[in-house]
Order: sequence, then structure tokens, then C-alpha cells
Amino acid sequence: MSKASINRLTVLLVDDNKHMITIVKTILRGFGINHFLEANDAPEAFDIVRSEHIDFIIVDYLMEILDGTDFVRLVRTGDDSPNPFIPIIMLTAYSERSKVIAARDAGVTEFCAKPVTATELYRKVRSIVNSPRPFIRTGNYFGPDRRRVKSEHYRGPERRSETVDNQELLDQPS
Repeated sequence: MSKASINRLTVLLVDDNKHMITIVKTILRGFGINHFLEANDAPEAFDIVRSEHIDFIIVDYLMEILDGTDFVRLVRTGDDSPNPFIPIIMLTAYSERSKVIAARDAGVTEFCAKPVTATELYRKVRSIVNSPRPFIRTGNYFGPDRRRVKSEHYRGPERRSETVDNQELLDQPS
């Protein structure tokens, strides 16, 4: 990530805790990001997604009205979602296995546990900017490829064939 390219990014921060938004903005400013949009809940955030250009989203898990996973599903599969390919980082204090799996299955690009460190958040931002993953569409999932590593030695029942059955690998639009 070059300094010139990172300072052009626009980030949507979705959290019902204003203090957390301030902390995340401070960290992101340290990376050179200066363009932010904020939402206190998922419906407000989705309105922003529909009306503004956003490069990536950072969303909290536990919020009123709709939680973070509901919001991610809305962005990924909503009929009026303008960019289902947008990278989404879930930043939450609820990092037990069931929540991580729920976020992954909703279509989150990266998961980051609170309390967040600048190093960890930078790693997640760098990952979504420098190494975007292809998207997958199946009967019950749309989002980034959940398999981060292709193992030539894996022979189990979940192995993808060279011609992907019942799945469509999608490239993100440029």
C-alpha cells in the first residue's frame, strides 16, 4: 500500500459506540486514511452505501436493529445493494468461535477482535487492499472465498474440483 493510494480511500465506520469510531479513525489516520463516513446503525450505514462511494467498511458485530452480520448480508445480497463486492472488516469484542463463523458465513472479508491494535488493523486493511480474494456464489453463500490457502495435498470431502461444481468464482469489478 503506497501512501499516495491509501490517502484516497474512503472508509465507512459502522458502530453504535462513538468512542470506538473515534479510536478507529485515529488509527486509520495514522495509516494515512483521511476520508471517513460514519453510521450508528446498520440501516443508516446501508443508506450511505447506496448513496456514497466507499472503498471499504469496518462494522461492529453487536448493534441494535440489525447486527453486523445482518448488515453484511444486506450489502452482499440485498437487491438494492450497489456494490456487493465491497471489502468488509468486522471489528468486534465478540470473538468467540461461533461469532467468527457467523461473520465469515455472512460474507465478511476480514475479522478483527477488540481491543484492536494498530498493527492488527493495518494487517487487515493491507490484506483487503493488496490481496483481494475472489468472490464465490453458491446456493446459500455470496462473499469472499473463505478458503485462504489452496492445499494440493488436501483430499477430503470439501475439496473443490478444478471445475467448480455448484459454485461460481466471481472476479471483483475493477
